[in-house]
Amino acid sequence: MPDSLPTLPIPQAAGIGLRSAHIAEMLSRRPSAGWLEVHAENYMGDSAVVTALETLRRIYPLSVHGVGLSLGSASGLDLEHLERLRRVCVRFEPDLVSEHLAWSVADGAYLNDLLPLRYDKAALAIVSRNVEQVQDKLKRRILIENLSAYIEFSGSTMTEAEFLAELVKRTGCGLLLDVNNVYVSAHNLGFDAAEFINVLPAEAIGEVHLAGHATNDVGDDTVLIDDHGSRVPPAVWSLYAGAIEKFGPRPTLIEWDTDVPALDVLLGEAMWADMLAAMIAFRKRREAFAPGGQTGTSIQGKVLPFEREAPRGRMPVLAAFDAIKPARPAGDHHAWTKRHVAA
Repeated sequence: MPDSLPTLPIPQAAGIGLRSAHIAEMLSRRPSAGWLEVHAENYMGDSAVVTALETLRRIYPLSVHGVGLSLGSASGLDLEHLERLRRVCVRFEPDLVSEHLAWSVADGAYLNDLLPLRYDKAALAIVSRNVEQVQDKLKRRILIENLSAYIEFSGSTMTEAEFLAELVKRTGCGLLLDVNNVYVSAHNLGFDAAEFINVLPAEAIGEVHLAGHATNDVGDDTVLIDDHGSRVPPAVWSLYAGAIEKFGPRPTLIEWDTDVPALDVLLGEAMWADMLAAMIAFRKRREAFAPGGQTGTSIQGKVLPFEREAPRGRMPVLAAFDAIKPARPAGDHHAWTKRHVAA
């Protein structure tokens, strides 16, 4: 491994999660992709996939996403695991490093799940201490991801979004906004998804995740499961469109962990994310020059038809394109165009 890697900062564009099924094809084809993200725990030893990532890291910008730190553990962090994460960061020099706002360790046993916290001052002190320890060890800012939830603690004194905003103030960490997690949790727990995003400090959001989810009917209720096993659905695209409308483009990852499809499907989803962000940016630039054109700073319900479904045969993302498409004034199209060009 060379002593230093090329400087490849992650662009304000869409990337894909690198999965083992696609590594050989990525090495042979080297397709156009904004950047790659890997799970840290898969690259903490020495193996063929680690060697492959050393090659890919010289071609693509890289983000490292952890799932095992258990930042909500009151007993403190597993220092051996933290040291392994530090070595991964030294080895691959990722531009972004992230972890979850969750706990997953009890009495020294890993529970193979990401469990929610009680959002109160005591938990905030614990998570802040752990985040600061991680940042001191890695000598870098880390991004903290919001969780997909199915239950919540009745004793919470703040929302998850408020908790994350306070965590940013205390530690200087950044945020990884998982839009699918927001949508899943909002549906399951009954809160407003757009308001959740409005509460987050926009300047702290360093990355966005997009994914699909499963729908389970339980009696008369419907529970959404964050399984990362399908295309990004229309409602999540629409929520993403509103988020990008609010805080501008961010590095955006397409996650797909179960029923992993062909590589070109992932690359296609990333392409849609780039096109949607570009369309929003273009519209905002045009509005800035239009008479009386103003861009809002919060997510408006009219931009986010959350339950809108794509017509049969259409790509899900097209629902989001329809949602943000400005209405064309009645009358002659050419006359309208001339008025705006003249303006």
